[in-house]
Amino acid sequence: MHMKIWIFAKKEKQKTYENKRFLAEAEKNGIEMKLVTPEDFEILEPRDSNQTILYRHKPVALPDFVIPRMGSGTTYFGLAVLRQLEQLGVFLLNHAQGIESSKDKLEATQILASNNIPLPKTMLAKSTIRTSLIKKEFKFPIVVKPVSGSEGRGIMLCENIAQLQDVLELIQKSSDGKQNIILQEFVSDSSGKDIRVFVIGGRAIGAMLRTGKKGSFKANFSAGGTVAPFPLSSEIEWLAVESAKALKLEIAGVDILIDKGSYKVCEVNSSPYFKGFEAATGKNIPQEIFQFAQVRLG
Repeated sequence: MHMKIWIFAKKEKQKTYENKRFLAEAEKNGIEMKLVTPEDFEILEPRDSNQTILYRHKPVALPDFVIPRMGSGTTYFGLAVLRQLEQLGVFLLNHAQGIESSKDKLEATQILASNNIPLPKTMLAKSTIRTSLIKKEFKFPIVVKPVSGSEGRGIMLCENIAQLQDVLELIQKSSDGKQNIILQEFVSDSSGKDIRVFVIGGRAIGAMLRTGKKGSFKANFSAGGTVAPFPLSSEIEWLAVESAKALKLEIAGVDILIDKGSYKVCEVNSSPYFKGFEAATGKNIPQEIFQFAQVRLG
């Protein structure tokens, strides 16, 4: 399995569990792997030669494929570098378009809704919010979350309209009105728990149940929650695979809420963490990704 791979990660995120696992599995399989950060690249267009991208100011031999691991922290510059690599024929897991769409939670919701994926009701909040509209469209409690983010950061639960107005006012003041916020229906059956499905190359490879720490309505493993294997039913598998497909993601962590015996898709992550998933399911995520890449590269 001789391949040359780059992992795109921010400097401060290069020593995560996931990146260490990728490097360890790459060494076992004789794969040449390198951690790089987008800020070390320059793009030059047009050029007479094929070298339209430089690494640390010098031409560089391109890899067989790239694994972007920046997720919601992907910058404009990072997307530009990924697009340039795509133009040069490098295979990306995931593509720039899918990363950009999934990073914006409202855009992702719009795309999923247009593909008939069941979702919690979602609304983009303005700085001046009409109380009557909120009361008409939503029941309390209601979830407030940033348009972009990961690991449950910045997500709050408001119990009533007065609390919601206070939270929105605080957010708007602290960000000079620049922070975009979305309101989302609270699915009570899934309070403090959700299902994470891992999708690779259009195939759901497994699922786990995440349960938040006591007293939290959020189910993130990284915030102290617990994980357990969960049976991958045909309905859950369909939701996860179709959600990843709609957002043009080859690798995706799809978060699914339990709602009165059925399910709704909460979020789709382009760069999912997988420490908890490997612990719960026994799956070897880097190995699964390498095998998929090998098949795609022929």
